[in-house]
Order: sequence, then C-alpha cells, then structure tokens
Amino acid sequence: MRNKITFFMFDSSNFKNRQITVSKLSLILLSAFITVAFFSFGFLTFNYLKLKKINSSTLVLERTIQNQLEDISTQKKQIHKFAGEINSFKTKLFELNGFEKKIRIIANIEDSDTNEGLFGVGGTIPDDLNPGLMLQNKNNNLIREMHEQVEELEYASIKQKGGLENLLKHLEDQKNLLASTPSIRPTKGRVTSRFGTRLSTFTNKREFHKGIDYSGRIGTPVIATADGIVTVAGSKGTLGKLITIDHGHGMVTRYAHLSKILKKRHELVKRGDVIALIGNTGRSTGPHLHYEVHLNGIKINPRKYILN
Repeated sequence: MRNKITFFMFDSSNFKNRQITVSKLSLILLSAFITVAFFSFGFLTFNYLKLKKINSSTLVLERTIQNQLEDISTQKKQIHKFAGEINSFKTKLFELNGFEKKIRIIANIEDSDTNEGLFGVGGTIPDDLNPGLMLQNKNNNLIREMHEQVEELEYASIKQKGGLENLLKHLEDQKNLLASTPSIRPTKGRVTSRFGTRLSTFTNKREFHKGIDYSGRIGTPVIATADGIVTVAGSKGTLGKLITIDHGHGMVTRYAHLSKILKKRHELVKRGDVIALIGNTGRSTGPHLHYEVHLNGIKINPRKYILN
C-alpha cells in the first residue's frame, strides 16, 4: 500500500465516511495535468489578451492609414487643380501679352523690349503641366515643376505689368496730344480766302495770307478747335478783337475780327466750346472770321488740321 494514497471523506450530516484510494503515480500525473492545464490556460489567456490588444491597435492603425490615404487623395486633387490653374493663368498671360502687342501695332507704339520676350531674353515658354502623368510617378516632381513655373509666371506678370503701364502712358500722352491738336472747323460758313498768296483787297497787290477766312453773319458762334488755355483775349491792331489759344506741344490757334469775346485770359477751354462771335472789327471788308494755326511759331495751313 506504500504506492497508494487513501483519501477519507466524511459527510457532516450523517457522519458517514467514504474513502478513495489512488496510486501515487496517478496523483502525480493528475497534479502534473492540473499544473499543465493551469499554465496552458494562463498562456492562452495571456496570448488572447495580447492578440486582442494587437487587434485593437491594428484597427486604429487601419483607420489612421485610411485617413492618410483620404488626405493623400484630397491633396492629389488639390495639386491637380492647382496645376490646372497654373496652366490657365499662363494661357491668359500669353493672351494679354498678345493683346498688348496688337494695341501697340494699332497705335503705332514701339515696344521698348522688342528683343526680350515675356520670359526674358532667350526665355522659353514653359510647357503645360500634366498632373495626371506626373502624379503616377512622384508628387515631388510635379510640385517642384509647379514651384518653378510659379516663379517664372511671377516674373512674367511683373514684366507684363510694366509693359501695360508703359503702354498706358503712351496712350495717355497720345490722347492728350490728340485732344490738343486742332481738328475741326472753327465756325460755320463759306471759305472766302484760303491760306497762301492772294491779291489784297486793300492794296490790290499780291500778299501772303496767313490763315483761312470764313464768311458769316455777325454773332455767328466761333468754337475752339482743340483743348487749350486762352493766352490772348482782347483787341490787337488790324486783327480787331482777337482770341489766341495755346494747345501745348507747340500748337497755337488764333481767331480774329470778332464782335464779342466770350472767354477770359488764362481760362481753360475744350474742343467745341463757344469762345467768341463772328464780327467785323479791325482791318476787315465785312463780317468774317480769320483763323490761323501756328506750330512752333511757324504759321501753317489750317486746312491740314480740319477733319470735318
């Protein structure tokens, strides 16, 4: 019986006892099984908890990766859109540059940078960006190309701005010059004496007539033929009552034999303003307007400056 162990179990209610006899080997094996089972259960429980934690971390990582993929997709769309906007801006910039050149041709204004293109001397036009093709490789290539083109377009836009400002200045100068250039008849009526040599009605000898005479009734309006400032408004010898207007750029007009002067000296006038009335003052054989045009002090034929 040395190799066996007997267990006695008592029932507390009726004081009966039971006994179980097992061998030592069976007890050792049972104990070993229970121990192995306990450690196995612990190991499995530990691995289960570890796997559960890993699974939870994996889900978080998957959500993070999904969010990053969505961000990348959004960034790609934004890059694609920005690349398209760069191409569109470049197209509009070229169209604006071409429009400026057309205006210069029409206005006969020479480009100060005829040997320099929009992107500088020898500068080539950057090719259009192809975001669909570039994004298949690496975003860095497209972003680098976009950055380079933005710098080139910034330089071109600054140059274009300077060209337009220069063009505007030329056009304003020409506008002022045109506004200050006599271009219309000073009054209604028939031309009775032209610019050049004629037979004098007073001496019956040939003399040089320095302007154009327009016949008209006394009181017929006389208008300024261009913008300017009145420099003379009064009587002057044989010319009678006289108005002289300085139009700038060396251009001066004179209106003589007036019956009434309607503008004062130093007064600004615009083309078409009524400045006086036809009269018969000074050395005159009848009511008429004597009209002269001077350029840099030289009397020239007013007919060249009458477009209507």
